[in-house]
Amino acid sequence: MSSINIKLKVWRQKNSADKGKFVDYDAKNISTHASFLEMLDVVNEGLETKGEEPIAFDHDCREGICGMCSMMVNGSAHGHQKGTTTCQLHMHNFKDGDSVVVEPWRAKAFPVIKDLVVDRGAFDRIIQAGGFISINTGGAPDANALPIPKVDADLAMDAAACIGCGACVASCKNASAMLFVSAKISQLALLPQGKVEAKDRVKKMLAAMDKEGFGNCTNQYECEAACPKEISVSNIARLNREFIMS
Repeated sequence: MSSINIKLKVWRQKNSADKGKFVDYDAKNISTHASFLEMLDVVNEGLETKGEEPIAFDHDCREGICGMCSMMVNGSAHGHQKGTTTCQLHMHNFKDGDSVVVEPWRAKAFPVIKDLVVDRGAFDRIIQAGGFISINTGGAPDANALPIPKVDADLAMDAAACIGCGACVASCKNASAMLFVSAKISQLALLPQGKVEAKDRVKKMLAAMDKEGFGNCTNQYECEAACPKEISVSNIARLNREFIMS
């Protein structure tokens, strides 16, 4: 099993009030089969052995599903590998002796809690504002009982793939949340169940987005490029249409 040694420059910040700074670490004898988070686990084990504070970072499923592993790796959200979360980024994508800069999402609406951990509660509040169906839709019908064009069903499923990690916000020069919000609106707007509350939904969710302090979209498409689920910016166009019709 091959291994590599890399040099890390990690953002350390005690709390939201601390200014924070970059600290250098050596990640030695890291298996090329290890994920980026497993590499950080090894570094933390070494820090704890020396009685030092481990690097705080978010993680949960480690399968590219939950979106918790939010961090910038060498200036790219989730790292340089397209369509990949940080937990799915493996060390064979790096070379022995590489220098890697690791830092948290940088956005006013995502305040740093500690080190690489940020508060993404703003996304939750946007969903709470309207990203749901409140009407009684009854029990689960048979799959073919409610005819839905395959094109619409596929687009709705593609939008629903958004894991709310925040990479779109972190990569946008304006820290815009339009890709996230548009995905959550699209997955409902494309289906019959979501059309009843469509007008109220888009207005409430956009108002919540603005209240949280996210920036405006200027069509740079960095959000789509950074999204680990490759959510299309065409959803933003749909959001704008929904808003105009509301």
